[in-house]
Amino acid sequence: MNTLLNRSTALSATLIATSFSASVAAKDANLDTLIQAAQKEGAVYSVGMPDSWANWKGTWADLQANYGLKHQDTDMSSAQEIAKFEAEKKSATADIGDIGFAFARVAVKKGVTQAYKPTTWDSIPDWAKDEDGHWALAYTGTISFITNNNQVKNAPKSWDDLLDGDYKVTVGNVGVAAQANNAILAAAFAKGGDESNLKPALKFFSKLAKQGRLSFTDPNMANLEKGEVEVAVMWDFNALNYRDKIDRDRFTVTIPQDGSVISGYTTIINKYAQNPNAAKLAREYIFSDQGQINLAEGYARPIRSNVTLPKSVQDKLLSNDLYTNVQPVTDFKAWEKSARKLPRQWQESVLIHQQ
Repeated sequence: MNTLLNRSTALSATLIATSFSASVAAKDANLDTLIQAAQKEGAVYSVGMPDSWANWKGTWADLQANYGLKHQDTDMSSAQEIAKFEAEKKSATADIGDIGFAFARVAVKKGVTQAYKPTTWDSIPDWAKDEDGHWALAYTGTISFITNNNQVKNAPKSWDDLLDGDYKVTVGNVGVAAQANNAILAAAFAKGGDESNLKPALKFFSKLAKQGRLSFTDPNMANLEKGEVEVAVMWDFNALNYRDKIDRDRFTVTIPQDGSVISGYTTIINKYAQNPNAAKLAREYIFSDQGQINLAEGYARPIRSNVTLPKSVQDKLLSNDLYTNVQPVTDFKAWEKSARKLPRQWQESVLIHQQ
């Protein structure tokens, strides 16, 4: 039997056994049973959790090394993940997905998730988890700008800078991808709007569209490397990861100093998963110390504050003083409502000007 989380300092059976004996013994037995069941399944299939996003690669490698779990991912947006779970039902080809915060309650309402609380549940902030265990944010990100220094002389440091530039700007698939939706919310926060009022952001991007400066190029690593993206608005962990993988000197990553949004992503375990125990073990590992460090190695900020990051990992992240003007979503119902309306509003207020 592999001990739980071989590389982790958080959840090994040995460490658990040193804690409160009665409840811990039960947890230990449950984890033992979960490991056995997961190893019997032998594989976990994910959606929206590619190697290059928040260093999922490190976690998949650990699950393979420690438990022999094979892994395969199909990258897709949050909305697409939920739609896939709902459409396939008992013919499920995916066990687990990673979706934006705004989509978490949507997935639960659609009845496509199953609950699982990892053993580190108590160290996850209440605001960041579903009381029944259907979802819990594993990491947070802040909307940032990534600029190709070969094409843009002065990297924007604010939304005003962005509007005054002469380069193309891409935000990805607005209305579908959580990253793109949060880019709009970040602009709204900076321009005096909020979760229930995205009009300032729509007005901002309509100005960009009228200037002919909105790009429809997907802001992925391949397109950045090919030089097809001049400036993109994306999560800081993606921007920093892409920067370092391609060429650290070629790109500048900045947090808009006139306002941005900090949000997070949660795993959802497919209600109809063919490998449900492997999916639960994956979530267990994600919330372990090493799982949280893995995410930080991918520039995502771990949700658990009681995890000590190695200095080498801390040094990869942007300075904390750049995050003084970022704010979290506080009105979730309003943001969910706005996110549902966003595809049509984006079409009618912004894309109509992009001719």
